[in-house]
Amino acid sequence: MADTPIYVGVDVGGTYIKLGFVDDRGTILSSNKLDTRPGNGPQVALNEVRRCLDREFAGLGRGWNNVRAIGLGTPGPMDISRGIVLTPGNLPSWHHTPAREILSGACNGMAVTFTNDANAAAFGEYWAGAGRNAQSLLLLTLGTGVGGGIIVDGHCIEGAHSAGAEVGHICIDRRPDARLCTCGKRGHLEAYASAKALIDRTREILESGAPSTLKRAIDDGHELNGLLIYQQAQNGDPLAQRMIMETADYLAWGIADLAHVVDPELFILGGAMNFGGSQTPLGRKFIERIEQGVRRLTFPVICEKLKIVYSQLGSDAGWVGAAGLARRAMSLSQSK
Repeated sequence: MADTPIYVGVDVGGTYIKLGFVDDRGTILSSNKLDTRPGNGPQVALNEVRRCLDREFAGLGRGWNNVRAIGLGTPGPMDISRGIVLTPGNLPSWHHTPAREILSGACNGMAVTFTNDANAAAFGEYWAGAGRNAQSLLLLTLGTGVGGGIIVDGHCIEGAHSAGAEVGHICIDRRPDARLCTCGKRGHLEAYASAKALIDRTREILESGAPSTLKRAIDDGHELNGLLIYQQAQNGDPLAQRMIMETADYLAWGIADLAHVVDPELFILGGAMNFGGSQTPLGRKFIERIEQGVRRLTFPVICEKLKIVYSQLGSDAGWVGAAGLARRAMSLSQSK
């Protein structure tokens, strides 16, 4: 039986809400996920979170009296100090929602710690994942976009406007015709190194007439997406491999910039776009290509000991980190 007390973590995404329980050491006790159903709005979704937590408690043989605090992570933009979700692009019905207050009300008025979902994932890796032995780290979440979280000496860098660690929006291309980011600005890392960017860049090359087994797969009815590019690269298609390695080069530029600013011990690559991670030759080659670029672009004193690794917690990182931040907030309040 796990140590008491228990901490609850909730990670809200555009498609799913992931949640679970951890003990005081970060050990996962139970986890689940719900459809976000964004059209139903935040009140319905967070009430369903409460019901799901009750069902999980029943399976554990525990109850709310064992819970010390709750952590909530949501997509940005947000006002962290006020607990408000502002204008997340993938959750339009959640705009200007007092999410912290709603979840607290649904859970008997219990204390809720509120944070950005990528910051939560970074803290999850710091507390219970790939960064558990590091004092500082920077997480990049590679998916449809590029998110980020920065941890220094146990502190999340949230920023004066709750927009700290928006690493996907650092500028890596200052040309006037640089690629357009989903935020409407040009030249951002996300416009070059996200899954969407990989797909867009690959489509442009295919439309120019470049030969590739991807073209045959598309003609056979397959959708051009990150998984198809990965599969064809695994099968030896030169164009698919080239596009993935170019993504690694763009990430190296971004990581080099961030390394000179933050100088963390560790960079962690999270999110769905990991090309099999450390378990596949392509995943290992991807991270090796990033390391080569970072060594070429950074001061030797920085890159000599800098490590770049894949996430250990995967999709659990966000809710585990939210729970960990709730634990930390509770400990800090008691020490005052």
